[in-house]
Amino acid sequence: MTVKEIFETMEYGPAPESAVEALSWLVDQGDCFGPFIDGRFTAPGASFDAINPATGEVLAHLTQATAEDVDAAVAAARRAQPKWEGLGGPGRATYLYALARLLQKHARLFAVLETLDSGKPIREARDIDVPLAQRHFYYHAGLAQLMEVELPEQRALGVCGQIIPWNFPLLMLAWKIAPALAAGNTVVLKPAEQTSLTALLFADICHQAGLPKGVVNIVTGDGAVGEAIASHPGVDKIAFTGSTEVGRRIRVATAGSGKSLTLELGGKSPYVVFDDADLDSAVEGLVDAIWFNQGQVCCAGSRLLVQESVAERFHVKLRARMDKLRVGDPLDKCTDVGALVSAEQLSRVTGMVAANSAGTTHRAACDMPAAGCFYPPTLITGLAPSDPLMQEEIFGPVLVSTTFRTPAEAVQLANNSRYGLAATVWSENINTALDIAPKLAAGVVWVNAANLFDAAAPFGGVRESGFGREGGWEGLAAYTQPRSKPKPLAAVAAMPAGGGGPADPIDRTPKLYIGGKQARPDGGYSQAIWSKSGALLGHAPIAGRKDVRNAVEAAQGAAGWAGTTGHLRAQILYYIAENLSARAEDFTRRIDAMTGKRQGAAEVDTAIRHLFTAAAWADKWDGRTANVPLRGMAVALKEPVGIIGALCADEAPLLGLVTVMAPAIALGNRVVLAASEPFPLAATDFYQILDTSDVPAGVVNILTGPHADLAAPLAAHLGVDAVWSFSSTDLSAGIERAAAGNLKRTWVNNAQARDWHDPDLRPFLEQASEVKTIWLPYGA
Repeated sequence: MTVKEIFETMEYGPAPESAVEALSWLVDQGDCFGPFIDGRFTAPGASFDAINPATGEVLAHLTQATAEDVDAAVAAARRAQPKWEGLGGPGRATYLYALARLLQKHARLFAVLETLDSGKPIREARDIDVPLAQRHFYYHAGLAQLMEVELPEQRALGVCGQIIPWNFPLLMLAWKIAPALAAGNTVVLKPAEQTSLTALLFADICHQAGLPKGVVNIVTGDGAVGEAIASHPGVDKIAFTGSTEVGRRIRVATAGSGKSLTLELGGKSPYVVFDDADLDSAVEGLVDAIWFNQGQVCCAGSRLLVQESVAERFHVKLRARMDKLRVGDPLDKCTDVGALVSAEQLSRVTGMVAANSAGTTHRAACDMPAAGCFYPPTLITGLAPSDPLMQEEIFGPVLVSTTFRTPAEAVQLANNSRYGLAATVWSENINTALDIAPKLAAGVVWVNAANLFDAAAPFGGVRESGFGREGGWEGLAAYTQPRSKPKPLAAVAAMPAGGGGPADPIDRTPKLYIGGKQARPDGGYSQAIWSKSGALLGHAPIAGRKDVRNAVEAAQGAAGWAGTTGHLRAQILYYIAENLSARAEDFTRRIDAMTGKRQGAAEVDTAIRHLFTAAAWADKWDGRTANVPLRGMAVALKEPVGIIGALCADEAPLLGLVTVMAPAIALGNRVVLAASEPFPLAATDFYQILDTSDVPAGVVNILTGPHADLAAPLAAHLGVDAVWSFSSTDLSAGIERAAAGNLKRTWVNNAQARDWHDPDLRPFLEQASEVKTIWLPYGA
């Protein structure tokens, strides 16, 4: 027999992995688990079953945690937090290193238990999930060690409530717990009810590592447990990974609570193949992108976009590769595609595909197990961009496809989604790849690769894929807050109506500023603004919902501002500062007259300095190259958020507006600014500065009127990407609730004051930018 004949007749497997050790561990624990609270497993309560989805076998009985269990876990975490933070970064690093080492020592046990519980192939759990979990604890041990030097002005948030999904139970646990502990927080974590076993094994190694009691607490159960954590008044931060629908409910539930929030939600990620791509490599990459973990991946490349000239050839290669995939026992090391996580998920995927009547469906011609939650790898070609399966997340081993002709059309189709988690670009032309990648609305872009992850590289989405980043310094920062504690902010009132005549004999008729032009308010109303002495300073227009719409449309028309260079934006900001300086005395008098205080000179002076500072940052707010274990690099770019709606500070009518505007436009954003409600005339004077400073129309839009009337239209507008509120009227809860509609980013003051004379504009720059990680493998 020749070597060729040997290879052609060689059989794959079976190569089963033994489950004895994992099942023995379950038996040793009594096959019945209570919540892990304050360093120990509590007595089991009313239970539900942990089921192996590949066989239907009951693996263990888990406790449905009660509200009292959640209270106890939060109380334990609260008691432990000060001492845990007090250990200092190096002290916390010691424990994180110990956890990482224990994950290595028990690596095979974790991998097998993960496979039994979730149905994913053992190769994936063994070679991807467990090593990445170890990497996160090692990496964050290093961040803890360095934190006191690198982030000296930051401190822990407190108690973190963390809710993770069923698709990557151990890895998501590591993504959440490692940075939280590194920053000095304590944790109450709820694993998904379908896949809780590796979280409970992790609780066991926390005990083995000697982790102080109460630092990590794990409560099991259904969505009601997650709701109890999200709404608990003793929790300072919520970190959630899961569906967009649930993420939206959490945003509403936490609105106005002051809780920090990060959401990593659903996706419908495009996989873009150009005609110059290495098609065979692109097919192999696509196998990893969509059939990895049975397609139950939020960033799965589930939406295939192929250039029309190579589409037929690519689909032929793809179908041939699909037919060779091995579906079966997840514990078999030769299995490519395992079981879906539950019968409910199998029913959902089956129903969504059955409801589709468009396109051409190909199911892989591979042997299927007779029992268990298995679904064949499926390809549906010829769909239109508007078809439901092209828009909705299936979360199963189903790939949908359409074609494009030009790179511009590829970008349009890729961005034609309410999601924005990840994207993949395949091209042998580096110019094409690097031209397309920054244009894609996604938090992560892979070039000629798929599903690359590392603890050093930020991961997270935009649009309805959520906000916040996990991994790297950016992920650690999400678990910190400034050491300085803000003071309460009292409501600021306008001067009462006086009986005097106009302070200026010439009526200058202030207007709104929309699209680079002065505009009368749609409602036709205005409010009188009086001085402390009773003189009439002028009438400010009262903007309404339609004015908000017009301002947002004007900002959308100025999208080209994001593509300008930082150098150009800096020059314009310098020009604004120069022109404001030339009229410093006018603005000083106006502010003093409105506020009745001698604060105008200080405001103008600081506003000019903030304009110069923002200009200085415009071409220096750099990204970084993450040090990932890859022959290649992961580049974390900082991009503008988009259109920012902001309610400006009442107490600092000019300075508050300038401090919000300058950093935002310095980074390429466009803004819709609601000026100080009691003292708006400084803003209506300021647009004269903008008119003479080469600011493109639509980049800055200024509205005046009651903040309470403007907040809801801004927060609910689907064209607005972020809403900030520094109003002295506490509108935080309403803004966060309204923003849940499209899950836009919010930054609200929760009735806390800010020092507008603080020279450090980095908090504004951080809020005005979003991180996009572009992975660029190279070489052999």
